[in-house]
Amino acid sequence: MSITVEQPLAAADADLDEIGVNVSPEPDFQTVLGRRLVRRSFFRGVLGAATVASLGSALPGSRPALAAGSVPAGQGQRLSSLTFPEIQHGPRPDLAVAEGYEARVLIRWGDKVLPGAPEFDPHRQTAAAQAQQFGYNNDFQAFLPLPRGSASSDHGLLWVNHEYPEAQMMFPSLDAKTMGDALTREQVDVTMQSIGGSVVEVRRQDGAWQVVLGPQNRRITATTSMRISGPAAGDTRLRTGADPEGRSVLGMIGNCAGGVTPWGTILTCEENFDTYFSGDATKGPEAAAWKRMGLNGKSNQGWARFHDRFDLAKEPNEPNRFGWVVEIDPYDPDSTPVKRTALGRFKHEAATTALTPEGHVAVYTGDDQRFEYLYRFVSRDRYDPQNREANRDLLDHGTLSVARFGDDGQVEWLPLVFGEGPLTPENGFRSAADVMIDVRRAADLLRATPMDRPEDVEPNPVTGRVYVVLTNNNQRKADQLDKANPRAKNLYGQILEMTPPDRNGKPDHGAARFAWEMFIMAGNPEIEEHHASYGAGVSPSGWFACPDNIAFDGQGRLWIATDQGEQQSANGIGDGIWACDTTGRGRAVTRMFFRTPTGAEMCGPVFTPDSRGFFVAVQHPANDDPTTTYAAPTTRWPDFRDDMPPRPSVVSIVRKDGGVIGS
Repeated sequence: MSITVEQPLAAADADLDEIGVNVSPEPDFQTVLGRRLVRRSFFRGVLGAATVASLGSALPGSRPALAAGSVPAGQGQRLSSLTFPEIQHGPRPDLAVAEGYEARVLIRWGDKVLPGAPEFDPHRQTAAAQAQQFGYNNDFQAFLPLPRGSASSDHGLLWVNHEYPEAQMMFPSLDAKTMGDALTREQVDVTMQSIGGSVVEVRRQDGAWQVVLGPQNRRITATTSMRISGPAAGDTRLRTGADPEGRSVLGMIGNCAGGVTPWGTILTCEENFDTYFSGDATKGPEAAAWKRMGLNGKSNQGWARFHDRFDLAKEPNEPNRFGWVVEIDPYDPDSTPVKRTALGRFKHEAATTALTPEGHVAVYTGDDQRFEYLYRFVSRDRYDPQNREANRDLLDHGTLSVARFGDDGQVEWLPLVFGEGPLTPENGFRSAADVMIDVRRAADLLRATPMDRPEDVEPNPVTGRVYVVLTNNNQRKADQLDKANPRAKNLYGQILEMTPPDRNGKPDHGAARFAWEMFIMAGNPEIEEHHASYGAGVSPSGWFACPDNIAFDGQGRLWIATDQGEQQSANGIGDGIWACDTTGRGRAVTRMFFRTPTGAEMCGPVFTPDSRGFFVAVQHPANDDPTTTYAAPTTRWPDFRDDMPPRPSVVSIVRKDGGVIGS
């Protein structure tokens, strides 16, 4: 999630979750990228030409992107394996999808999830009703076939994250800046039930997807009881008045992206949890940790007015109980979610998995804030495909590492292990729990590479390469530029490709070093100042800005969702889905497939196993302007009724002829 502005705002007005707090002196990723391009002479004319000739690598196994200007614009369609007719840039009040496809709203905020839920009435909302209804701001999604263990593509469970509430869009007569003091107790409790996640049974019948109000449907919210496990469980810094043992917590907050384990559980990531806590963040033993996490106590959610655990003065350890990866078993509606502290605490974005050649589980995750880091966890024990129960606590033991990118095209994974290197009591780490709670500070000491907002991180199931989405970083200043720094004030973002070494014919996701190269630098290739780079002949609607979530189809093609925030107006395009090949002549030739309604962010693309079903999440429609309200939205999608506000919704997409999406 992000609401991106072109210029940093004063602290009182800024979107606080996007203010960088990393003061590491290490060169950031743009610096490293520039060094590498200069050293290898790839960065030909980037400061004076409209496009970069090549951002590929000469490393073994690399497949450099073709020059965007090497064929006429739009002719890249002939090189691509994707056959859908490309749609045009927006924005528009309604969604759009490529010709030959059908996009239907599957489920909206307020629709029934549990069989006994009441009908949605935006004027008579209650916490009890919202706890049974589809939550707000749907983000990451996962499709889990039914029955469990099958490859069914017509029947399954859809997991959906509900990232954050927007009370000014949920209730009449509220202003985004002052609503924290205006919200009633009932409204606050509604917002607490509106976030978390939903498990929804879905079935494809007569070619169309439908929601089933089945027994496995479930809502998880900010008040759901959860277990804390791993190295930080029971630590004194996680103990509170309500939980003196530090091993249980109510709810999860800010769940943005995520992933699915090989044994069929969900990993959902807590990101911007800091914006729910109120109080003086400059005082107390946790003040330094709060500062490094970006927590300033200036919440506009109003939760601390009615719930003491969100008051920093009353429960200073409560923030330490958020910012984790949560594991949930969607197949068991009675299971207890578990916060896996071995995966570290920060503003997680994505937790996608891959297996090493020996069967250890690698989990890739980013820290979505400017100048933060990319991480990988590798389990101590091996995945057992024959015994699901044996994998239950596999993510409690292993090694979390942080990435350092070299200008030689290599990335090194630096282990974050208590007692090793600078992670010692002399530097304020008393235990492994401290390292996991204060991962950002530990990564600073290991001199990891600050990145431009790492969001989704996904292994390609066909090639084994890992794609890292860097959304943007407008805090890069012009005086940081030289030949080694290709883009200041990076408004457009980029996608990085990492290649694990091959071992016995398999990608080694547990290796200490990978190769890396640039896959795409987003922006408009026709505007010189953007310094954008794609595959050959990207069309006028084929370029995009601010990549966020990604997904792969069964052929290993990349599908990219974007999140421009308030940059939509400046860029003149809506958010949506773009797709491209990752190999061959169509490599990095992106084509626009789907466009969101005005002001909406595109989230959560996910395919069914047969790639004939495709689900996308349309988040915060109409919220392209911070002054937008319930009463005066820029669109009333998806209902388009005067008595209904805009409603975040999941959209199902199929080919009208029933074929494979994209082909």
